[in-house]
Amino acid sequence: MIVVVSGPGGVGKGTIVSRLLELDPRLWLSRSWTTRPRRPGEPEDAYVFVDRDAFMDRVAAGGFLEWTEFPGTGRLYGTPSLDPPPGRDVLLEIEMDGAGQVKRQHPDAVVILVVAPSTEEQRMRLRCRGEDDEAVERRVRVGVDEVATGRRLADHIVVNDEVERAAREVAGILERHRSRAVPDGR
Repeated sequence: MIVVVSGPGGVGKGTIVSRLLELDPRLWLSRSWTTRPRRPGEPEDAYVFVDRDAFMDRVAAGGFLEWTEFPGTGRLYGTPSLDPPPGRDVLLEIEMDGAGQVKRQHPDAVVILVVAPSTEEQRMRLRCRGEDDEAVERRVRVGVDEVATGRRLADHIVVNDEVERAAREVAGILERHRSRAVPDGR
């Protein structure tokens, strides 16, 4: 199973994914590539951080399942071609454009849209990440379109009002999909 956790910046996708990986050892997280710089305090393995040339070389080689340029920033993000360990479900934490690309290639992928409980909460989370006011407002504006797209694309929508509750909701969604995949519900 391919599971896509998506949504606008500042909704807490990464936090939910981190908790989900603790709750469910059957998940394998694919690390995205990006051309953006590492944020202060961000773990070195949060992404594969590369320059634009290295990223575009990988694109030319057909090395991504999906990739996109984030609007207004020129930063590139992409999911490398998948090679999960046997018996593990793939977990992708990606933006809405990438989620759409994955869903077109893998219609059975489970897309979960994560949203913040409010726009003001999203702004606060973006500021806490160290983004300046201009970047915050740009991310919020782009996020409106991303949520609209996500509502059309997603199989499930989860409001991240509290991380533990939201992560457990996502874990429950995955269990329901796994149980449907087993013949006769066994």
